[in-house]
Amino acid sequence: MMTKLLSFVASQLTISILLSSFATTKALEQNNGYEETLDPNLFALKEQKLTHFHFFFHDTFTGTKPSVIQIVPTPPTNVSAVAFGSMNMIDDPLTEGPNLSSNLIGKAQGFYGSAAQDEISFIIVMNIVFTQGKYNGSTITIVGSDPISSKVRELPVIGGSKIFRFARGYAEASTYSVNLTSGDAIVEYNLYVLHY
Repeated sequence: MMTKLLSFVASQLTISILLSSFATTKALEQNNGYEETLDPNLFALKEQKLTHFHFFFHDTFTGTKPSVIQIVPTPPTNVSAVAFGSMNMIDDPLTEGPNLSSNLIGKAQGFYGSAAQDEISFIIVMNIVFTQGKYNGSTITIVGSDPISSKVRELPVIGGSKIFRFARGYAEASTYSVNLTSGDAIVEYNLYVLHY
């Protein structure tokens, strides 16, 4: 009797170990050992909303404290008139209105470079860093192509931080004014951002 009981327990234990091993193997196959699917409720994600932002971007090369500086000049072998290959770093003020003296809402921090050989078109990588109100300290990340001869340029919003974690959407940029001698420009932005 004892032998049959031990045999039964051993067979049940073997089955349990095999099932557990199979489940672990399947979990590792699904997760590849480095990722896992999570329940969005763990992050207290609320209903998604769409927010529209309207502001002006001040890109200033001149003055005692320029907001943009060239970090990579146009290569000397480049004979194009569009400064292909040059790169600029920005810390541009963002204001509610087109005047620099209007209410400051944040900064555009990042860089842009001339990425086309036959037109003035920049590749832009920047964070919109909010410094006022309920968005203070949150960022929205924009990466995309900016062919500045187009009246309205569309750039993708690819993410953000704090309030804008998991953000996505797009930005529309249009040149408000530009000084062709100095390069100083004011660009009007409309951002449409989906976030939680």
